[in-house]
Amino acid sequence: MTKLRVLGLVVAIAALLGGLIYGSLSVVQAECSLCVEFNGLRQCRTGSGASQEDARAAAQRAACAVMTSGMAETIQCDNVIPTRVQCQ
Repeated sequence: MTKLRVLGLVVAIAALLGGLIYGSLSVVQAECSLCVEFNGLRQCRTGSGASQEDARAAAQRAACAVMTSGMAETIQCDNVIPTRVQCQ
């Protein structure tokens, strides 16, 4: 490998690591717990995000992930109104 390629690889890896570290250090502004009923199943999960909307969406995706199989069910479950929502 030439020195230019090695330098390019090092820069790319440093940029990737920097992005990962920056993303993981972002401030969590909200946390929501919610319960979802779908296809006769009920799951409760917690999510966090920059806003209550993001936190709620993350919690709902987490709850739906264990109750669905396939894209169609995932979309349907993501659109279900939660039975319980509590945000901080």
